[in-house]
Amino acid sequence: MENVNTDRETLRALADEGNESALDRLADLVDAAGDLEELSELLDEGSMRAGFLLTRRAAAAYDLRELQRISDAGYDEAGSELEWLLKAAGDG
Repeated sequence: MENVNTDRETLRALADEGNESALDRLADLVDAAGDLEELSELLDEGSMRAGFLLTRRAAAAYDLRELQRISDAGYDEAGSELEWLLKAAGDG
């Protein structure tokens, strides 16, 4: 089978039609491009993959405010990560 390089516009169109796999792939491409603004927009649209990717970045940077924002946007694992970092900081 031929390797298909799907562009962002096509993925966006499919995601807008409700294709969750396309939305996840779009989040991966946006993350790889380092476009945090668009990644945040995908989270606001309900992309849990975008939430995961943003949480990973925020946790690595110890960005507690960003973790709170991600959690507030609906990605619960960001809240768990925030609590863990706060507890770890208190134990140190």
